[in-house]
Amino acid sequence: MTLDTAPVDLAAFWAALDAVPAAADAERLFDVDGVGGAGTLRRANLDRYLQRSGPGADTILVAEASGWRGMTNTGVPFTSMRELQDPDGLFADVPLTVPDAPTAPWEASSRVVHAALRGWHGPLPVLWAVFPHHPFVAPDRLTNRTPRPAEVRDGAPVALALAEAVGARRFVAVGRKAQGALAAAGIDAIAVRHPAQGGAAQFTAQLAELR
Repeated sequence: MTLDTAPVDLAAFWAALDAVPAAADAERLFDVDGVGGAGTLRRANLDRYLQRSGPGADTILVAEASGWRGMTNTGVPFTSMRELQDPDGLFADVPLTVPDAPTAPWEASSRVVHAALRGWHGPLPVLWAVFPHHPFVAPDRLTNRTPRPAEVRDGAPVALALAEAVGARRFVAVGRKAQGALAAAGIDAIAVRHPAQGGAAQFTAQLAELR
């Protein structure tokens, strides 16, 4: 994790994120006006994470969307409660806040991603999701659905704003769907296997080739 540096200017990133529309079956994760302050917690965690991980990073590792077991709790992509609270984890030096009532203690994909990044050389990739809201199968928020093509198109400018803010030059898409979403926005991304559904070993090997 990057040590103390000048703050990253995330104003354009936050503006792009806040402009992404959310349908009735998509939860706005970073809405500070949301009920219970969960959006404020996620937003603060994401800001602290990006301020630490952004400087010096040349790669953005992009998921398709957030999941109810991970990012919806912590505010940080590919990060569930297990990784957030790991005293020896990748984010041990980032002052992240633990939510009072998380919806799940862990997420399988988050564990694989964090384990694979332990062997990374140089600044860690910035983790992100091309659709920044949580798409769910209504009315159950404790589910995940595939974001619609229009949703990923709406979210792609946020990834571009993030890359510009931190100075990253390379996009790595986790899964073909994420790659296709970025391609639709004119972003040429390298695709690696998604770690879910038996893809953990291939994902880890492909990521090792990129570091």
